Amino acid sequence: MSDFLDIPTLIAIGVIIVVFLRMRSILGTRTGSERPPVPRARPSNADRATDAGDDMVVAPRPQAQDDADSLGDERRRRKLEAEIEQLAATKPEVAAGLTAIAAADPAFMPKSFLEGAKAAYEMIVTAFAGGDRKTLKTLLDKEVYDGFEQVISERESAGQAVDFTFVGLPGIEFSEVEFDKKTASITLNYRAEIVSATRDASGALIEGNADQVVTIKDEWTFARNVKSRDPNWKLVATHQLD
Repeated sequence: MSDFLDIPTLIAIGVIIVVFLRMRSILGTRTGSERPPVPRARPSNADRATDAGDDMVVAPRPQAQDDADSLGDERRRRKLEAEIEQLAATKPEVAAGLTAIAAADPAFMPKSFLEGAKAAYEMIVTAFAGGDRKTLKTLLDKEVYDGFEQVISERESAGQAVDFTFVGLPGIEFSEVEFDKKTASITLNYRAEIVSATRDASGALIEGNADQVVTIKDEWTFARNVKSRDPNWKLVATHQLD
């Protein structure tokens, strides 16, 4: 017995007991009353509906969403009325035309149109002075483009060049607005400030003044088929005012 319980044996038994207690503390002991393991993902609504007998119920459109849409429509209506009142209060025919276009095209707003028309004016007159046919093609109706292109070709044939600077656009207003159930047509009056000087092949000035800002007045008409997927308006007519 004394041989069995020698010091090495006692040490080994002690190590086994320590390891056992360690394992028990980590893994625990099952008693039969433990909670089931928590699932990694909760079942979806569709899964619960299937478990309940496949009686899947589609939730109706939330009332809050309906109210939000109605509020959005109401805000747009008020904003539209305010813009038309501001921009065409003294022109009943223009106001009626803008209202008709907005009714046919929910994306149309008078102020936004004017901002786009301002940008288009600067792009077009700058492209025309520089002979930029590519830009002009994207913004002009074919008939108007053909007229611009002819002038550009004549300048190039004569060796002429235009020094041009767009200074600003202090004035823009609606002149006429027409709508025929499909095509919207809007005529604007522009008052622009520019610096323009045309020189011949030798560099001599033949028209304009490179050191003087001048004011020009134009009447331009833009048109668009409101039923088209293309949101862009095209310049369909130009007229220089006195």
